[in-house]
Amino acid sequence: MRNAFLFFFLLTGLFGFAQIKGKITDEKGNPLPSVTIYEDNTYNGTTSNEQGYFELNTKKLGKHTIVFQFLGFKTQKKAIEINAFPYNLDIKLVEESFSLNEVVINPKDNPANKIIRNAIANKKGNIEKTARYKADFYSRGIFRIKDAPEKILGQKLDMFDEVLDSTRSGILYLSETVSKITFQKPDKMKETIIASKVSGNDNGFSFNNAASANFDFYDNYLTFDVNVISPIADNAFNYYKYKFEGSFYDDNNQQINKIKVTPKRNTEPAFEGYIYIVEDSWAIYAVDVNIKGEQIQNPFLTLLTIKQNFSFNTNTKIWVKNTQTIDFSAGMMGVNISGKFTYVYSNFEFEPKFDKKTFTKEVLSFQENANKKGDEFWNTIRPVPLTIEETTDYSKKDILQTKKKSQVYQDSIDKKSNKFGVFDIITGYTYKNTFQKWSANYEGVLTGINFNTVQGWKITTGFSYTKNDRENGKYTRFGADFDYGFSEDKFRVTGSFIHKFNNLNKSEIQLSGGSSIAQYNSSNPIGGILNSAFTLFFKDNYMKLYQRNFATFLYKREITNGIFLDAKVDYSENKPLFNTTDYSFSKKSKLYTSNNPLAPNDYTTAAFDAYSIVRGSLNAKINFGQKYWTRPDGKFNIPDDKFPTLYLGIEKGFAASEKQYEYDKIDARIFYEVKAGNKGTLALNMMGGKFFNADNIAFVDYKHFNGNQTYIGLSDRYLNVFNLMPYYSNSTNNSYFELHTEHNDKGYIMNKIPLLNKLQSTLVIGYHLLAVPKTSPYAEYSVGLDNLGFGKFKMFRLDYVRSYQNGYQNDGVIVGLKFLN
Repeated sequence: MRNAFLFFFLLTGLFGFAQIKGKITDEKGNPLPSVTIYEDNTYNGTTSNEQGYFELNTKKLGKHTIVFQFLGFKTQKKAIEINAFPYNLDIKLVEESFSLNEVVINPKDNPANKIIRNAIANKKGNIEKTARYKADFYSRGIFRIKDAPEKILGQKLDMFDEVLDSTRSGILYLSETVSKITFQKPDKMKETIIASKVSGNDNGFSFNNAASANFDFYDNYLTFDVNVISPIADNAFNYYKYKFEGSFYDDNNQQINKIKVTPKRNTEPAFEGYIYIVEDSWAIYAVDVNIKGEQIQNPFLTLLTIKQNFSFNTNTKIWVKNTQTIDFSAGMMGVNISGKFTYVYSNFEFEPKFDKKTFTKEVLSFQENANKKGDEFWNTIRPVPLTIEETTDYSKKDILQTKKKSQVYQDSIDKKSNKFGVFDIITGYTYKNTFQKWSANYEGVLTGINFNTVQGWKITTGFSYTKNDRENGKYTRFGADFDYGFSEDKFRVTGSFIHKFNNLNKSEIQLSGGSSIAQYNSSNPIGGILNSAFTLFFKDNYMKLYQRNFATFLYKREITNGIFLDAKVDYSENKPLFNTTDYSFSKKSKLYTSNNPLAPNDYTTAAFDAYSIVRGSLNAKINFGQKYWTRPDGKFNIPDDKFPTLYLGIEKGFAASEKQYEYDKIDARIFYEVKAGNKGTLALNMMGGKFFNADNIAFVDYKHFNGNQTYIGLSDRYLNVFNLMPYYSNSTNNSYFELHTEHNDKGYIMNKIPLLNKLQSTLVIGYHLLAVPKTSPYAEYSVGLDNLGFGKFKMFRLDYVRSYQNGYQNDGVIVGLKFLN
C-alpha cells in the first residue's frame, strides 16, 4: 500500500498540475531532453527534462500554436485547440537535414569565416535589441556522485552514505529557484526570489541565481576561472578555426547556418562545438559548446558544456535566449561528480529605458517565506517537470530531514563521532551536541610542536567551546590556548571570547588576554614549521620573539553598505627575551644569531627595555560600489571589481609606563585588481603611513615589513611580502610607502609557447617597492611560473627575484609551496 501511494505521489508530482504536458521523443521513441518549447510569438516557454517530459503553463483555452525546437532536429509547430486543462501533447521530432547549398569550400574564402565576420559586425545591433528587459527566471541545479570510494588516503568517506545507493551513487544536491529579474547591459541586475527549494532542507536557500547564469556569447569574454573567448568575440579569429557544416530553414523560413568552432590551440581558453547563426540578421540561433577544465585552469573540472537556445518573435523581430543548460563533470582521488543546471527565461518585457532608481546596490532579495512554498505551489509554477529520480530525492530527503532533526537521531550520530581514541590525545578531539548546537574542541599537540631558539622545543594546544546559531547568523566562542617551552621552562596561557550578533551588519565583539610569545612583526612573517626546519637543519633562526602580556577588546561591524569599521583597545606589557638553547641537527660550526633583530651578533643587549602601553585604534574598510544579496539568513556582500578597496587607520599609543613610548600613527592602503580581458589579471597593493611623536618608541611598535629569507613562498600571490628582504632591515618609526604589484597572464603568453604550453602554467611578473626615510628605496623585480604541479594538483610556483637598494643586492629562486599556506 505504501509503495502504491509513493508511486501515485511521483506521478502526480510529475504530471498532475501541468497545463499543456507531454513527452518529446525522436522517431525511434527515444526521449529528447532539453528541447525548447514555447508558444509561437510569445515569450512563454519551457524545456523538457532528462526523460523528455515537459510542462507548459498557459491560462487561456482555445487555439494555440506550440513550437518545439531542438538542435539537430527539425523545428516543429503544432497548432492545437484546448477545451480543458490539462492538455496532453506528445511530439515526435524528425532529424534535421543540413544543406550545403552547393557551397564550394575554398580555404581562401571559407564561408564559415564570412558568416562569423558578419555575426561579429552585427553584434552591437543584436545586443541592443535585448539590452534592457524584465523576465521570469527559473533555475534548477543537481549534483550527482557516482561510484564513490569507501576510503580516501585511508580515511573513511562516509559523509554521503545516507544518500547513496548500493553502488555508492546518488544525488548530493538538488535545488530550484523561481524569480523575477530586471536586467540592463552590461551588468546591472535586480532579482527577486519568489520561491527557493533545497532537497532535504526545508529552511534552505538555493544559491542558484540569474547573475551566475548570465553567459552572453555576444560579449567578448565569458567569465570563469579564466576569461573564455567567445566564438564571436572581436578577436575570435586569433583563437578559433571555423567550418561551415550546412544550413537549414526554421519554422519562420529563416536560414540557420551551423558553424563548427575549434580552438586553434587546445591549451587556450576557447570553446569547441557549434554555434548557429541566423542569415541576414546574423543573430545567434543556438550554442552548443564545451571546454575542458585544464583550459580554464581548473584541474578538478573534467568538462563543462553550455547549451543555449533562442526563439524568434515575429511581432518584436527579436531573437531572445529562452533556455540554457550547463553540464559539468569533475573529479579527483576517485571521487567523481557530475552536475547540471537548467535555466528557463520567459515572459520577457523589453524596455527602451529604465528609471535611474530601478537598479540599486541590492541585486538580489527574497520574498517573505520564499523557502516555505509547498508542493502545490511548485507543481503549478515549475516550468520543467521533475524526473522520477528528482521527485524521489525530494521525497526521500524530506523524510530523512525529519529524522535528522530529531534529538534521538542527532544524539546517535554524535555518539558515534564523539568516541574518544587514544591517538586523539595527539591529533585532537571534538565533542558535539548537535541538537543543542554546541561543540567542545581540543586541538591536540601534533601541529603545535615547534622549535625556536628562545623556547627550544615547544608544545602548544588549546581548548574551545562554540555555540552556533546558524539560522540567525549568531555564534559564541570561548577558548584557551596553552604554550610551554622546554628549554625556557615557561608556561603561558591566553584566553579569548568571541560573539557574533547577526549576519546582517556582521557585528562582533572579541575579548582576549593572557601571556603570550609573539613575533616583533605581528603579521608573523615566518611560520612555526618553516622556522623550525631552518633553525634545526641550517642554524638559521629567523624568528625573533618577545613576551607580551595583554588584554584586548575589539568591536567590529558594517556601518553601512560597503563601509566596515573596527575599534580596538589593547593593553600590553612587553618584555624582551633571549636565546636559551643552541640545540641543532646541523653539525655546522656557525652560531645562532641573537634574539635581538637590531643586533644579531649581540647576545646580551635587548632590542628594547620592558615597558607597558595602551593602544587604541580605529580602522575602516571601504568597498566602493559594493553590491549585496539580502537573504532571510543574512546579508551577503559582493565587491565590485571595477573599483578598489580602501583601508584607513589611526592608532594612538598612550598611558605608557614612560612617556617616550607613546605615539600617534595614521595609515592607508589601496587594493585593486583588474582583469585585462583574456590577457590576465593585474593586482596592486599599495600602502603608506606616518608616525608622529615617535622618536623614542620601542622597537616592538615600529612598522615592520614582511620580509623573507627562506627562499620559500607560502602564499598564492606575493602582494604583501618582499621575498629577498631581511625581516627587520627596513623597520621604521617614521613615514613609509609600500607597493606590491603582480600581473598573472592566466596563460595568455604561456599557452602560445610550444612545449612550455604543456605545463599549463601562467606567467607572473612582479614589482615590489619600499621607501622609508634616511635610506635608499628597496625594490624587487620578479618573473615566474605559477600553476605548476602534477596532474590535478597545481600547488607550486617558481619565481626568479632580483633585489636592489643602493644598487644590486641579491637574487634567487623562490619556491612557492602554496599547499603550506
